[in-house]
Amino acid sequence: SGGGQKQILEQTVDFGASDGPMSDENLAKAPGKILHIPTVAGAVVVTYNLPGNLALRFDGPTLAEIFLGKIIKWNDSRLAALNPGVRLPNTDLVVVHRSDGSGTSYIFTDYLSSISPDWQKKVGRNTSVKWPTGLGAKGNEGVAGQVKQLTGTIGYVELAYAHQNKLPVAALKNADGKFSMPSIASVTAALAGATIPDDFRFSMVNPPGDKGYPIAGATWLLVYAQQKDPVKGKKLVEFLDWALTQGEANAATL
Repeated sequence: SGGGQKQILEQTVDFGASDGPMSDENLAKAPGKILHIPTVAGAVVVTYNLPGNLALRFDGPTLAEIFLGKIIKWNDSRLAALNPGVRLPNTDLVVVHRSDGSGTSYIFTDYLSSISPDWQKKVGRNTSVKWPTGLGAKGNEGVAGQVKQLTGTIGYVELAYAHQNKLPVAALKNADGKFSMPSIASVTAALAGATIPDDFRFSMVNPPGDKGYPIAGATWLLVYAQQKDPVKGKKLVEFLDWALTQGEANAATL
């Protein structure tokens, strides 16, 4: 996402892509009007590596405390309260986060900012932030790889990477107090609860409703409203039209 935004500004690509919308500041740097075209929505999941194939539950405030470095043991009383009947080990809890500019980080920090005033004040939301604790890894694959290798770790990745690496995925407490698992259905429910402004730069974290998954976001294509090359511009419009009509049918299976 950092690269997608940078390269559309530098006009080295015909369109960029990003899982976090461009800021007003970045849009002001552009030589022309950039449109945000949402294509699909997806889930950012909390994944972890503990012995015993444990199915865990988290809520937003507790996740914020973990990623702020305030919860440092797996058997912390706050985690135990969320997971009655689960034997949590008395081992160190190690955070793994992205080291590169990332839309996955944007969605995750957008969520933490929306539920934790402490996180909002100290860290905030962005594609790249100053992480208070933990190990950095590049890409979703880097975070998934670190979590897979190191016992006691916790990280956040796009849902597909957790599945591909056969990593467990946590249930998260949503705005209605229900524990929700990430799925096409729960992300679709989250999207239905989002408020969409005219410029399509929206957030869908922590949506209202009992079926929505709380850490979800959209992927946008970033396109100049006025195309310099009319022939290429026409082809780009044809592609976008295909993606939003026929291509849409492929989204769920992919």
